Amino acid sequence: MIIDMPDTTTRDVAKRLLSERDEGGAVALGRVLTLLVHVGAHDPEHAISAANAASHEHPCRIILIASGTEGTQLDAQIRLGGDAGASEVIILRPAAELADHLDTLVMPLLLPDAPIVAWWPYQPPAAPSEDPLGKMAQRRITDTSRCTNPRPTLRRLAENYVEGDTDLSWTRATLWRGLIAATLDQPPYEPVRRASIAGESNHTSVDMVAAWLAHALRCPVDIERIPGAPAIVQVKLERASGDIILDRPDGKTAALHQPGQPEHRIALPIRHLRECLAEELRRLDPDEVYGEVLTKGLARLEA
Repeated sequence: MIIDMPDTTTRDVAKRLLSERDEGGAVALGRVLTLLVHVGAHDPEHAISAANAASHEHPCRIILIASGTEGTQLDAQIRLGGDAGASEVIILRPAAELADHLDTLVMPLLLPDAPIVAWWPYQPPAAPSEDPLGKMAQRRITDTSRCTNPRPTLRRLAENYVEGDTDLSWTRATLWRGLIAATLDQPPYEPVRRASIAGESNHTSVDMVAAWLAHALRCPVDIERIPGAPAIVQVKLERASGDIILDRPDGKTAALHQPGQPEHRIALPIRHLRECLAEELRRLDPDEVYGEVLTKGLARLEA
């Protein structure tokens, strides 16, 4: 069900939600959080699709803010039932004059006594915790891989990091980090003398894995940036007994090479946005490892 509400107010939107719940059986019971999504001038459908998919694991109320028209008008749309996954979707298109007060705008639509997560699928604010939506949220999710100037933006997020911040460039590399950690947790337990990582030129997961290696292993890390590569394509760890190489040139299957062992083939597909978002919505406490890697690991790369 899709309900268009041109030239409206958020209080009227909240009343319409209550009306639909009472009359049509579209209920908000069981919602575990409110997800605030700010897409700016981008098409909201990609973000809505990912949030709807994630809502099957985390039923929520999705409030999406997109750019509106000039003047003081607010246009809204409500999506329920099959058009909203396991959630309720409210799309707000405030005019520029209203966009300076987004916290006040969304306040009547928040679920009572439920955690709030803010997500910027494209361009994040320089300091998410100081943004009007970010101030309301326990968790703040950015995505530097999809923004303008990804690597400078990642550095800016490091300068303004506050507990509760996270970035999907970190989440996209979860499987890589798990495989690398599992490999190093086997004999002969030698120190890594040098590490290297290769991947797409502006894909910030490359930077985050490099920063994680530098922070965790306390060794030099080299980065090879390859235009057009499918995200991360290789990680190599140099040890006295021989190199450990995790190679994924096709973005689908990785080959693990270790001294004295046969090659292992491992399914390692590029993760979808919905998977990464669902992973981040599983935790509402600060990701301390991400914070250390962002604020300390990146600095080690630049030292």
